[in-house]
Amino acid sequence: MPATRLGDDVDDFCIKCKRLTNHSVISLVDGEPAKVRCRTCYHEGPYRKGEAPPSKKELKKAALFNAVLSTMPGAEPAADPAVDPDKKPAGRKKS
Repeated sequence: MPATRLGDDVDDFCIKCKRLTNHSVISLVDGEPAKVRCRTCYHEGPYRKGEAPPSKKELKKAALFNAVLSTMPGAEPAADPAVDPDKKPAGRKKS
C-alpha cells in the first residue's frame, strides 16, 4: 500500500456528522495521518482510524463498574485504555 500524503482522502469517523465520511489529510506524523478535515462539514480533528469515540453512556458504565469493583477485596479496576472514567468527555461550552 502506498504511503499516505498530504491531501489524500481517507475514511474516518466525524464527530460533527456522527458518521464515517471522507476526510482530507492535513497533517502527517511519521507517515501516518495525524489531523484530518471532513469533506462534508469541514470540521478538523485528529485522525481516529475510523473508530467512534466512546459515548457518555459507556464512560458512565465503566466508572460505575470500576467503583463497584474497587469495593471488593483483592480486585483491581479493569485497565481499558479507550475508556478513562476520570476524564470528562470534551463538549461545547454553554454561555
